[in-house]
Amino acid sequence: MTLGRRHLLIALGAGLASCARRGPARRAGALDTRLLDRAFPALAARARPGDFNLGVLEARGERLWCWNSGARMPMQSVFKAPLAAAALAEVDAGRLKLDERIPIGPLDLSPPPSVIDRAWPTPPEGHVMNLPAVDLIALAVQQSDNTAADVIMQRIGGPGAVTAWLRAKGIVDVSIDRYERELQQDVAGMDSFRPAWKDEAAWIAARDAVPAPIREGAMNAYLADPRDTTTVPAVLSFLYKLSQGDLISRASTHLLLRLMATTATGANRLAAGLPPGATLAHKTGSARTDLGFTPATNDIGLVTLKDGRSFAIAAFLAGSTATTSDRDRLIADAARLAVKAMA
Repeated sequence: MTLGRRHLLIALGAGLASCARRGPARRAGALDTRLLDRAFPALAARARPGDFNLGVLEARGERLWCWNSGARMPMQSVFKAPLAAAALAEVDAGRLKLDERIPIGPLDLSPPPSVIDRAWPTPPEGHVMNLPAVDLIALAVQQSDNTAADVIMQRIGGPGAVTAWLRAKGIVDVSIDRYERELQQDVAGMDSFRPAWKDEAAWIAARDAVPAPIREGAMNAYLADPRDTTTVPAVLSFLYKLSQGDLISRASTHLLLRLMATTATGANRLAAGLPPGATLAHKTGSARTDLGFTPATNDIGLVTLKDGRSFAIAAFLAGSTATTSDRDRLIADAARLAVKAMA
């Protein structure tokens, strides 16, 4: 995918569906979109040959800046934040209880990372685990647990049900299409997931047994696939609506934001670019590096600065050949730029 000309939204408009160049002059303390226009191209250049996309939205929803509003960016585990919101909407509707214990068998396991997989005995056959829905939601958000995400998604109707719920909430460009047990295998060009591959080393060995040209082709196909992707305005719309309490009940909103604020992943991404005293409720997404290539490295979140100013931010890096530290540093520098633009 190739990044195009940057786009700029100055008014919230219809669900953040697109970006436009009209609106009021900048207020004191408002988002400095001109600074972002000037400074972000250098970050995009650092990302090459990868594609780096960034969006920043003021908490009031009055100003949004994004580099490429129409680009479809692969989400990876970023999708687990909307998934958690959809699951909590089922709780609000009385169709799911937080303390409902959901059975998990060996055929319900998904590719690592997964706390559930690591706790599963070897050999995996014959074991059954029952976990409360709230624990599955927490593991999916805080630990990016793939098995937890797949089990709770299946319980509420599958990927199509989550996407349909988002559409009903006016979030039209977040597309959730596959379970992790499908998507991660597709990205690597592998056969269907097997419980024997539940451990990271076993999964990597099975992946590496696939010929390199097939794996390379699978990663390229993944980047061209519109499934399981979002646009920057769409994911910022999700974050904005979540922060405003427009998606789920007050109690469910509080729970999800608390989980996002205590996530264990991405310490060197957005969080590393924020000043002392700032808080971040976020969700990362990370594809594995293979053959020197990383299909996706992402982080989205809600930032509150020490003085109370707040904004939503979304950073997506696709098709990178950079090291882990360089990819993380790029996203951290994007967060620093966003903070500077909020001054």
